[in-house]
Amino acid sequence: MTTGARAACVIGWPIGHSRSPLIHNYWLKACRLPGEYRREAVPPEQFPDFVQSLAALGYAGANVTVPHKEAALACSQPDDRARAVGAANTLWLDGGGALRSTNTDVEGFLDNLDASAPDWNRDLNKAVVLGAGGAARAVVYGLLQRGVGNIVVVNRSRERADALRERLGAGIRTLPWEERNAALTDAGLLVNATTLGMQGQPDPEIEVERLPAHTVVTDLVYVPLQTPLLRAAMGRRLRTADGLGMLLHQAVRGFSLWFGQRPEVTAELRAMVEADLGT
Repeated sequence: MTTGARAACVIGWPIGHSRSPLIHNYWLKACRLPGEYRREAVPPEQFPDFVQSLAALGYAGANVTVPHKEAALACSQPDDRARAVGAANTLWLDGGGALRSTNTDVEGFLDNLDASAPDWNRDLNKAVVLGAGGAARAVVYGLLQRGVGNIVVVNRSRERADALRERLGAGIRTLPWEERNAALTDAGLLVNATTLGMQGQPDPEIEVERLPAHTVVTDLVYVPLQTPLLRAAMGRRLRTADGLGMLLHQAVRGFSLWFGQRPEVTAELRAMVEADLGT
């Protein structure tokens, strides 16, 4: 790197699948900034020491992916959002050298919906969220921030769904997995925050014909880009938002924190990542 260049990375175990370097190095070039974004494969037992050494390794910060998001929370000074969600995916060193963290999955989810389905939350009567893991917690937190008052969480483990409700608010309702389709009849938003529908995973078996004509359907999975759920929703001409859009939008804030410029999610960037995914 040239003098004055900054560096960031994505930390995971494994990490070879991550498209984050593609996204951030594209932005560095587009913004004409000297710098580099790399992958770092770090096993769980080495993660705490690695993140405490970010400055010594020449990093301004990092993205964090599976399986380190909860550990990242414990190893840093999290903001209210990361603390509420219970997971951090973005780390940065502040002016005093303290390691701080946030969860940009929240704004990635919301910004992608805003871009893909404008006014999705106008008169939204009910949102149904499939899943109760870290991604689902970020989704529910974001929905609460937007004033969505009727949220139903459906998960294969009812106990995990109840734990999400206890973390984020008693107003959230939970249902067993077998009742997922019965919950759809008056839903204005359906979110798949599970891995179901991902390449190699089974279909979530959602009966989209039960959804009202105004429902927006979004899937956090981005491999394949058109999941079985999204294909079915498109077949009904429902508005949709895919997981790649969320991946791109969640990356914006980290880049701003590390490199000092707010990048744009452009059609060119999306096409480049789509091509890399083989879509």
